[in-house]
Amino acid sequence: MDLLVTTFFLRFCCRKEIKVLLLQTWQTTGWKMTEKTLTYNDLLVEPADVYRQMGYHEAEPDEATRRETQYIINKVRARLRPRFCYFVTRELPAFEMGDIILRQLRGAEAYALFVATAGREYEAFQQELKAEGDMVRVFIADALGSVIAEKTADQMEVALQASIEKLGWRHTNRFSPGYCGWHVSQQQLLFPLFEGHTCDVTLTESSLMVPIKSVSGIIGLGANVRHLDYTCGLCDFKQCYKRVKKS
Repeated sequence: MDLLVTTFFLRFCCRKEIKVLLLQTWQTTGWKMTEKTLTYNDLLVEPADVYRQMGYHEAEPDEATRRETQYIINKVRARLRPRFCYFVTRELPAFEMGDIILRQLRGAEAYALFVATAGREYEAFQQELKAEGDMVRVFIADALGSVIAEKTADQMEVALQASIEKLGWRHTNRFSPGYCGWHVSQQQLLFPLFEGHTCDVTLTESSLMVPIKSVSGIIGLGANVRHLDYTCGLCDFKQCYKRVKKS
């Protein structure tokens, strides 16, 4: 056998053995909880992200709005502690997610359950602004908080993909209670699965998360799943943040 062919064969076998070993280890022990605290710079937030969340879409806001937005960003940059946590399970939990999400999860070999949050530090900052009574800054901070929560979830997806790369797996879009037919009350079934490791995010009796600038949900994992553009035609929820972003 030619040296090049031999080398390729050995490398292929090693990769295959590593993949089998990783799968066997995961099937017997599961994946432990992954938790990470980020900084504002980790999130790669652009002012344009905040403007879109505020409703400007692709338009440029006036100078006063740009100045106030930068003021809020500068105030929060040092104190922000966004964080995420996730774990992977082989079995699909007994959620009532509806057909839209179940179709997107079809073919998954495992599932990641996650929580991502702008953090209690950001919630405290928002309360300070409300106490000051400047409603323009309150509005901007509300938009920025939503962006921070989503960007934190984006970084969670990056970490998740890195952890499944050696298995040759990919991941689906993330899906959250309250969207695509998955009732928000299902948070009450989701959160106990974390056994207290929810990045200091709690639920109210009405299933709202505290801090409110938080995201939770499920992601499908496997060799045969796909990450798709959000297809608003599949869903009839008109106020979905994804629909708003693309309008």
